[in-house]
Amino acid sequence: MPPARPPHPPVSSIDVARLAGVSQSAVSRAFSPGASVSPKMRAKVLEAAAALGYRPSVIPRIMLSGRSRMIGIVVGGLDNPFYAAVLDHFATALQTRGLQTLMMRVPHALSLDGALDQLAGYRVDAVVTALAVGSRQAASALSALRIPIVCFNSRLTAPWISTIRSNNRAAGRLAAELLADRGVRRAAWLAGPADSAAARERGRGFADGLAARGLLPPIVLAADDSYDGGYAAMGALMHREPPPAGLFCSNDLMACGAIDALRARGLSVPGDVLVAGYDNIPQAAWHGYDLTTFDQQAEQMAAAALELLDDPATATGGQSRTIPARLIERGSTSGLIT
Repeated sequence: MPPARPPHPPVSSIDVARLAGVSQSAVSRAFSPGASVSPKMRAKVLEAAAALGYRPSVIPRIMLSGRSRMIGIVVGGLDNPFYAAVLDHFATALQTRGLQTLMMRVPHALSLDGALDQLAGYRVDAVVTALAVGSRQAASALSALRIPIVCFNSRLTAPWISTIRSNNRAAGRLAAELLADRGVRRAAWLAGPADSAAARERGRGFADGLAARGLLPPIVLAADDSYDGGYAAMGALMHREPPPAGLFCSNDLMACGAIDALRARGLSVPGDVLVAGYDNIPQAAWHGYDLTTFDQQAEQMAAAALELLDDPATATGGQSRTIPARLIERGSTSGLIT
């Protein structure tokens, strides 16, 4: 067997300069936006680069400027379509500004704390994430990186760390009022993980809204933010007691699971149980669920994050912005419970 040929070295700016008959610095200027280079010179360089298949490396620019024009997007899994929608809006907006995204994944789906080591190892200009900062200790460590960080629905802010929040507590109260207006006198709250700050706020608002109507505190069901979690939690409740007349869920995935669990046991939504969720994921509008929900307005959240990063006065953190969640009433809460 003949020996393998060594890999062909990548085309360099020196090769382009040689073919174009210009200096290497002229090649660099031709690929630098705003640099001083004549149209004729730029055309010669671009023609030579196209012939050789040359693509300029961004590494020298990063070394010189200290800026990568890359925004880190930290995810903890995209099982919930809401997170994917927010990040899609944000990535699209970044691309229109000539910025690139670097995706980083951490094992914990709710907390940014696990991203600390990864963030310290990459040279990104800023970080956006749907994860929350889980502790003051983690906030201090993240602040020490001196990278602007914008989180969605995080309870904590700190120097260099800002948050874009849905009005979770107010939405929880509105969910309670909606169910009470439909005649619900005994309600349940499908809470999700205890370490989700957004879920805790929604639950508090829901309990406050029920109390304001003179109703009992909600039955609290715990699950893991997933479809399977919602299905299992509702199934476990119905093994112990009849289901409540109304159910508010911390997210739409759990609401869909709970609806299917109710129907698997011969109950109707909304005939027997009214159900509302949160996030307005695409599945919520499917005819099989027709789910009343709260739309966090992902596009507005992404726009607010960019505003924080664009303004030097706010990019250094400590900011909190609230985007009102919009109630979308569908068939799962139609009619009255009698």
